[in-house]
Amino acid sequence: MDIRSNIILIGMPGSGKSTVGRILAELLGWPFIDTDKLIEARRQKSLQAILDQDGIGAFIRLEAQVVRALKLSHHVIATGGSVVLNQIAMQHLRDLGFVVYLDVPLPKIERRLWNIKTRGIVIKKHQSIRDIYCIRRPLYEQYADLIQPTAGLSAQQIATAVSDWLRLQGVQI
Repeated sequence: MDIRSNIILIGMPGSGKSTVGRILAELLGWPFIDTDKLIEARRQKSLQAILDQDGIGAFIRLEAQVVRALKLSHHVIATGGSVVLNQIAMQHLRDLGFVVYLDVPLPKIERRLWNIKTRGIVIKKHQSIRDIYCIRRPLYEQYADLIQPTAGLSAQQIATAVSDWLRLQGVQI
């Protein structure tokens, strides 16, 4: 396995990680992996069912286990929005590849996340989307090799910008 040969997308729920990830994977000719789908497959339940039945703490531990089990090379990996809450998981992702934060403005996130009670988002009952945004944004920025602004850009334009950045970094594509 090549050191740091993957692209890992992080960001808020609703930031477009899966959409951009699929396009980016196609541009690069690499496979695409969505860690939320791996979690659901492992437990044979939706993210929301896992959160409802097991709680936030158990979900974050499960997410970290799934992420830490990744041993991939030349993949585009979309992560769940809460992965930044586990430092060990994030260190593993940083070891695996370049971490790209899809920076979406809060008002757009709030518009996209109309279904927070059913979407499988790690959020406490008393918290708002704004609350988790304020908690997570500094973590996304801390772990990112690239902070990719998304305002006014299509998913295709975002994927192309990330691909161009990778080429500038000398990543073998």
